[in-house]
Order: sequence, then C-alpha cells, then structure tokens
Amino acid sequence: MHPGARGASERGTPKVHLVIASGGGDINAKSSHNGTVHDESLTRHYGDAMELREALRTTHAVRSFSDQPVSREIVVEILDDARFAPSGGNRQAWHVIVVEDAARRQGLRDLYLDGWHDYIAHMMAGLVPFSPLASDADRAAARAQRANAEAASRPDGFPETLDHVPCLLVVTADLGVLAALDRDLDRYNLVGGASIYPFVWQILLAAKDRGLGGVMTTMATASEPAVQELLQIPSHHAVAAVVALGYPATTLSKLTRRAVSDFTTIDTFDGDALSL
Repeated sequence: MHPGARGASERGTPKVHLVIASGGGDINAKSSHNGTVHDESLTRHYGDAMELREALRTTHAVRSFSDQPVSREIVVEILDDARFAPSGGNRQAWHVIVVEDAARRQGLRDLYLDGWHDYIAHMMAGLVPFSPLASDADRAAARAQRANAEAASRPDGFPETLDHVPCLLVVTADLGVLAALDRDLDRYNLVGGASIYPFVWQILLAAKDRGLGGVMTTMATASEPAVQELLQIPSHHAVAAVVALGYPATTLSKLTRRAVSDFTTIDTFDGDALSL
C-alpha cells in the first residue's frame, strides 16, 4: 500500500504519513519541509493513493467478486508489496502457490468444502467452530450435525464456488524456520503464526490499494495432508491460508468492531478498562 502524504494539520502541527513502494526495490522515503514523508519515485500508475488509516478501518472480507479477471501482473505487484511484512528473524517463512489449473482448483474447492461443512456443523450444535478448548462431547455434538450442514449447502455459496474466484492463492509456512516460542507449552500452539499472518494481511491491504478485495481463510487446513498432496507441498510446510482475491461485486461502507475499552485493560487482565 502506498498511502498519500498530507500536509500540516489545521493547527500547524506537521503530520507524517507513510508512503510505501508499490513495486520492487528499496523504500527510500524523503522528508519535505512541511513534515510529510514522500518520494516521487514511489508514486506509480495505480491512481490516487489510499490513506493508511482508511485502509485499516475499511478493509473487510470480500467473498463475492465480479467477472473481471486479475492479471498475473497485478498478483506480482500485490505480492511485491506484501513481502515487506515482518517475520521472526526476518526469515520470511511463507511460500505462495497461485492456483490456476482448473482440476487443482476443483480439488481445493472440494477439500475446502469438507472443512466448511464441519464448520457449519459446529455452529448448528451451538459451538465455536474448531475451538481448541472443545471437549469430547462438543466434538461429538458437531459430528452429529454434519448431515444437516451438508443439506444446508448452497450451490452459489462462496465455498461451493471457490474454484471460480478470479485469483486463488495458497500460502504455506516453512515450519523449519518458524520460531514458535509456545512450542513446549501444554496448550494449543499459536505464536508461529505471527511470522506468517502479517504477510497474508498485507496481501489483502495491497489488494485493496489496487481496487481489489479478498478474504483470508484457514478452512482448507483441516484437510492439510490432502491439500499437500494436491498441490505437491512438502511435508515441512504447513497450509497457513487460502486467499481469494478479485474485484468486489459489493463493498461494505462501515465495519463493526468492539470498542478499545472492551478489550484493553491497565496492568492486569482484569484491570481497569483503558478509556479516555
């Protein structure tokens, strides 16, 4: 993303806006006399730049796309921006597979749909889908709803038509270079994802900057061995996400999220809420 630089505030205090390259090479920002950060060499042919704060507050999951194709050139540009995501030790453990072959797309759709039916079955049972804290009774209750979940499937739904999205990416993570500090804890492992998912998020931000939308989903990971076989992924690479991209058929104008005071406390988990 390459947010546009703006001048000083109405009160005269300079504001600094970050301008990020939309192409290859190093980022060489230059400061002007009015407190903005800008480099004309970073301004490319994408049209008006998007302000960073706007992108953070408006980038939403898009699962419905127009028929407009997404060129390989655009995909390269998106990934060229996303690659600057942070990762542990700067080891950049990600690998991206652009799935174009029709048969592989259909196979991925079928594996995705299998996980989707399990997801819906959990919801029908009144459960958080695939919760790490699920009991044996929870798992059994979800399995009992599987047939009902399959019956609720819609032919025109996103999972059922995954193979028709304009751009389909599979992001894998090289487990051999992840620093998973919670590896030896007696709980669900989470930390390693910190070196992968910022990259996936930047794919979505870079896509939005070019007028595209998309969604990151981990549904296919439930069938990881089969996905590895389908796409010839080595066993030491985990399937981190499937990313669907395209030009949105519809967009949202406002997102709903919890207020800061609902999830932020002072000093301890049960401390006073952070608020103004």
